[in-house]
Amino acid sequence: MTATRPARTSARFEAAENEAAAFEVHDPATGQVITRLADFGVEEALAALDRATAAAPGWAATPARRRSDVLQRAHQAMIDQREELAGLISLENGKALDDARAEVTYAAEYFRWYAEEGVRLRGEQFINPAGTNRVIVEHEPVGVCLLVTPWNFPAAMATRKIGPAVAAGCTAILKPAAQTPLTAIAVANILTDAGLPEGVLELVVTTRAREVVRALMDADPVRLLSFTGSTEVGRQLLSQASASVMRTTMELGGNAPFLVLDDADLDAAVEGAMLAKMRNGGQACTAANRFYVQAGVHEEFVSALTERMASVVVGPGSDPATGCGPLIDAAAVTKVQDLVDDAVSRGATCRLGGERPSGPGTFYPPTVLTDVPPGARILHEEVFGPVAPVVRFDDVDDAVAAANATHYGLVSYLYTGDLAAGLRLSGRLRAGMVGLNRGLVSDPAAPFGGVKQSGVGREGSRDGLLEYVDVKYVATGW
Repeated sequence: MTATRPARTSARFEAAENEAAAFEVHDPATGQVITRLADFGVEEALAALDRATAAAPGWAATPARRRSDVLQRAHQAMIDQREELAGLISLENGKALDDARAEVTYAAEYFRWYAEEGVRLRGEQFINPAGTNRVIVEHEPVGVCLLVTPWNFPAAMATRKIGPAVAAGCTAILKPAAQTPLTAIAVANILTDAGLPEGVLELVVTTRAREVVRALMDADPVRLLSFTGSTEVGRQLLSQASASVMRTTMELGGNAPFLVLDDADLDAAVEGAMLAKMRNGGQACTAANRFYVQAGVHEEFVSALTERMASVVVGPGSDPATGCGPLIDAAAVTKVQDLVDDAVSRGATCRLGGERPSGPGTFYPPTVLTDVPPGARILHEEVFGPVAPVVRFDDVDDAVAAANATHYGLVSYLYTGDLAAGLRLSGRLRAGMVGLNRGLVSDPAAPFGGVKQSGVGREGSRDGLLEYVDVKYVATGW
């Protein structure tokens, strides 16, 4: 094992020497083993569910202010421990340190947002129009929630779900990705230290996700599933959830278009493109996947983007000079290379990168492709890597049509110097979120989510809190 280990893991997760039911956590920059953890199965998952179920009535009855205080303390602890948490994310995820620090700050903000929002979850009371009775509307916690998070933002995806669940008075079971469980353990430890009672948040670390999640969803106490991951897996979970009419929130895949019009501020557009494309090395559901650039600025934009992409330092996330860390595993590298090779074989021009490097680690270089034909797979599949395929267009209507020609609809990006035209075009883009002259849309105060096959429900904002409550109406008179 490497000498670098998380400062603290709960004894519940530590694997004993030679324990058969254990799995290794690897550093994607080197392939070396960071640590070994106990590999939870159905039995351990159901035991966690029992604890969450037992804690549910007491937590639901806890005053909102006390729940808020726990989240406020957890927020401050994450800020205080930012460097340690960022180092842990870089270690198990490979993320560049600057990106990891930004993730910790962003993740912590969900705790602060829901600490503030949870105490404002008000109902209403009024006399009905006929004057025959009074209407009382209240919000009650849904109950036990199952939270399933991905590897690409191991802190933020956890806090974005834990925050509203805790604030609403729900108990929860968190199942993090097997590639990045250490960050989830660290966040759970922070919440425990902040005063979260035993059983309110249970953590299940496992490589047997399908088996464990199915067993938990089949158990009556689980009333809500919040899942972030691929659309393919999301469809399967939605099908299973229908058997018990389980509430679901789904944040699924994306295929984000990035449109640059002739009148755009090119410096700002390139800056936004770097942010939208290279955040976490392109391993984000919000990453710009397809660039549509109007003919009048195409060459200038491509030249500037290529220059910026070429300046990005590729290396281990732990190196302060690194701007692009490794991809999460070898399969991710293979997928990206296959998409690039397919585009080039169909006539695309590789302006930068395009070939995986030799040596240890799962790295892929920043890559720019131009003259990408409409049939190239890279325009239709989520890349999840540092590759920017650029398509030239003349007519804005054609670009909008191409941008919308996908089953996904998470986010779209648009750069134009005409704000009125930009707002009109934003209305035509079929996406749950639009970055208008901005390369970043994520904000705890804003509703995050997509349309079409990019998801169901919203996370963040007040909308995210309402996902975790049932509305109860009481008719009475006095």
